[in-house]
Amino acid sequence: MKAPSCTLGFRVKSGWAAAVLVSGPPGPPGPPGPRSVPQLLASRIIELSDPAVAESRQPYHAGFGSAQSDARKVDRLVRGIERFSRQSIADLLGEWRDGGRRTVRAAGVVVPSLTDPATLASPHMRAHASEGRLFRTVVVDGLEQCGVAVRVILERDVYALLGKALHRPASRVKTQVTALGDGAGRWRAEQKVAAAAAWLVS
Repeated sequence: MKAPSCTLGFRVKSGWAAAVLVSGPPGPPGPPGPRSVPQLLASRIIELSDPAVAESRQPYHAGFGSAQSDARKVDRLVRGIERFSRQSIADLLGEWRDGGRRTVRAAGVVVPSLTDPATLASPHMRAHASEGRLFRTVVVDGLEQCGVAVRVILERDVYALLGKALHRPASRVKTQVTALGDGAGRWRAEQKVAAAAAWLVS
């Protein structure tokens, strides 16, 4: 029997991500039917930095409102984040593939911005942009190392793109995504956009 095909969605934050697993095809355009929305299989928060190393949440910051100027410290923290996130994502995929009983073939990774830090004059804003790029990169790299195809999606675009793909208004798919989380526990904006991204790449 062929393993069911699933897709992942992530909303990347600084030091963590909301992760969602869905199954089922997006379904044909038109009125909602039994196969017009995916099935939510799992939702959780995963750590991308070691909780025991508080500074790894914001490695480019020296403190509130100030950028880290010690390049060696930043480099050490970044290397630790890369190792930790790679293992965290591999563990998640191992669990959600359920011993080969599921196929996870694609992931949508939702990010707030794709701004190049080098284009920002403010050291503090540059630090935020550097962290955004770092945590986006470690998620993408971790997924690709596990054999998962990745699409990076800007948060402001995710519902419009999903609506366009399904030939439905963005407001309608947003309502459907909200309903996916019924009974799922924590189902905030992060989980919703992660689910929308997983649906988009399904």
